[in-house]
This record gives sequence, C-alpha cells and structure tokens, in this order.
Amino acid sequence: MSAPLLLIVEDELAIQELIVFVCEAEGFRTTRAGSIAEARSALAAERPDLILLDRMLPDRPGEEWLRELRSDTKTADVPVIILTARGNESDRVAGLDAGADDYVVKPFNPLELTARVKSQLRRYTQLGNLNQQGSSQVYKCGGLMINDENKEVTVDGEPIKLTPIEYNILLLLVKNAGKVFSIDQIYEKIWNEDAIGADNTVAVHIRHIREKIEINPKEPRYLKVVWGVGYKIEKQ
Repeated sequence: MSAPLLLIVEDELAIQELIVFVCEAEGFRTTRAGSIAEARSALAAERPDLILLDRMLPDRPGEEWLRELRSDTKTADVPVIILTARGNESDRVAGLDAGADDYVVKPFNPLELTARVKSQLRRYTQLGNLNQQGSSQVYKCGGLMINDENKEVTVDGEPIKLTPIEYNILLLLVKNAGKVFSIDQIYEKIWNEDAIGADNTVAVHIRHIREKIEINPKEPRYLKVVWGVGYKIEKQ
C-alpha cells in the first residue's frame, strides 16, 4: 500500500516547502498548490488522503473552497486541517465552521503539525472506506440509525453525510444514549489528546451534527445540551 498523499495548499513558498519537508520526512507523499485553482487541478489528478489548507490564498479564501469540498460527495469526507496565521478564537471557529476537522496556527511547531496529520489520518482510516473488520453493528435511537460496519447514518430512512469527526462524535453519543458527556470528555475521547481550550472546537462540530440530523436544530429531537454539563443523545 502506498503512503498517504497530502495536498498542501499554501501560497507562501517558504512555508509550503517547510511543510513538504517535514511531512515527507515522516514518510508521507505530498502534492502542492499555491492557489485554489492549482488545488483544483491537483485534486482532479489524484484524490488526497488529507488536505492542509491555508485560510488566506491569492485567488479565494480557503474556507470558501472548503465549503465546496464538503458539499461534494466525492470529497465530503476528506480530512482537512486549516492553516491560519491568526490564533484568536473567531478565526479558529471560522475554519471549523467551514468544515475543517482541525486547525494549526502559524508559525507552527513541525512536530505538532505532523502529530495532527497522523491523528486525522488514523481517524479517517478507522472511519473509512477501507475498514473491512467486524460484523454489522447497528445503533438506533428513534429514527436515527448508525450502521457502524458500513459507516452509514440515516434519519427517518434518509442518508446523512458526516465528516469523520462528526461521525465519531455522533457514534460515541448514540452508543451511550442517555449518558451526558462533558466537552472535555468528548474532546479527549475523539481527539485522543488533553482538552485544552476545546470548547469552541467541540461546539462547532456539535452544531454541524445538529444541522444535519435535526429537522429543527433549535428544538432538537436527538442531540440535547445539558446546560453546564455537556451533551447527550436523548433515549427514544
């Protein structure tokens, strides 16, 4: 099996070359682009296993393209890590809100970058299309059903498309229907790292899940908040 392919979309050449160097040193294959137009061409040539995407690009904001990726069934589940030069919470939330799985703030520590890449690839592989293990595992709460063998989610019989992070959060909650998980517990179980400043990261993913599985996200049937405690899937 060939090494995972990373698509690096970054217009600053020095940063682009640094990312290529540290990622290839870890055994990954890379392809690069300095604009959205170049990224489209690279994506058409070969589907990457993960995309490292700068927020600010010369032709279009990275987040605009990310929304297109998430709306296309061919790329909806490709892990995307946003690269941002700004470290404030609003910029991080903007990247997650557009559909990013994670973010790295520039200037970044190369070890942190590769650790986050490996973490996303592990999660994607565990979720993904190549998973051939296990017998059928079906979890159901009212009209919400997850087939964990096929990684399929349906609500009232309608298929729902989730990113790997969204899927894993929903699976955790559905498998433990009625149990309340704090933000820190969700983050540590899904991201497998200490929850430091995880509030916005988890909240954005929870909001995305609600928008996909609830008829009215403001009055959810399934994914409930327990104020001051955390989140749960309501037993049906």
